Amino acid sequence: MRILVTGGAGFIGSWVTRVLLREGHNVTVLDNLSKGHRHLVPDDARFIQADLADAEALPEHLAGHDAVIHMAAFIEVERSVREPLLFAENNILNSVRLLDAMHKAGVPKIVFSSSATVYGTPQRLPIREDDSLGTQSNPYGASKVSTEAFVATYHQLYGIDAIILRYFNPYGPGELHDPETHAIPNFIKAALARKPIPLYWRGEQVRDFIYVEDLARAHTAVLGLEGLHYFNVGSETGTKVIDVVGHITGILGYQVEIEDLGPRPGDVPASYAWSQKLTEATQWRAQVDLREGLARTVEYYRSLG
Repeated sequence: MRILVTGGAGFIGSWVTRVLLREGHNVTVLDNLSKGHRHLVPDDARFIQADLADAEALPEHLAGHDAVIHMAAFIEVERSVREPLLFAENNILNSVRLLDAMHKAGVPKIVFSSSATVYGTPQRLPIREDDSLGTQSNPYGASKVSTEAFVATYHQLYGIDAIILRYFNPYGPGELHDPETHAIPNFIKAALARKPIPLYWRGEQVRDFIYVEDLARAHTAVLGLEGLHYFNVGSETGTKVIDVVGHITGILGYQVEIEDLGPRPGDVPASYAWSQKLTEATQWRAQVDLREGLARTVEYYRSLG
């Protein structure tokens, strides 16, 4: 298939691109490089430096593709609170521009990168796709809920096949965000520097950490599906954050002090996925356990010096 990946120069997008190429697809990466890194795009992928805000150019970029994997978005939760209009413009309106250009260019399928944040505070665990969406505590989460609705609307209006993937907590090599807001890279970088590890809630919150290559494989697994689908993508294992720290220090072979940051508004106490719906539809399942994934991630950051 000919696949266009928006945001394919980013952390997860570059992994998705590599998996697509490995499976024999023809891949175009479209990224404005505001957050992505050109060196993360494999040489075998065609690269277009462009912005989704340029609605006039999008149909030409999209022409001839069989599907779009849409990953281009701002992700910093705290920034979304400070700059909600920016997030509405970039995450929601640019997604609608993309959908409209897909319709004009005749691209029949989209795989959308969503988030488990759409569930808000879970009403039960593990979280299932038929659980109700919760009230959002920040504009980032609201942008995912809104874009999901537009994706479903374009399916309803124009028959575009739409697969919505709700990520839980991705981690792994290649995460180069600036600023970095995700826990695992911050833990590893602090531990490698033998500095105190910053920890909210004393690390008692429970999360579902999914290795990035497993997450990337989910995007290719759903390419054969038709219609409108919603899937959780997680490891189906809830892990306390303090236990992640224990794994990291165990891999490194030494202990590091903890910097107690206290509580943080907006955090849910526990969140982990039921991903059997995706497994039943595609045979996908997570393959890399947390200890192995952390070992690979530690080695990656160690290699950066």
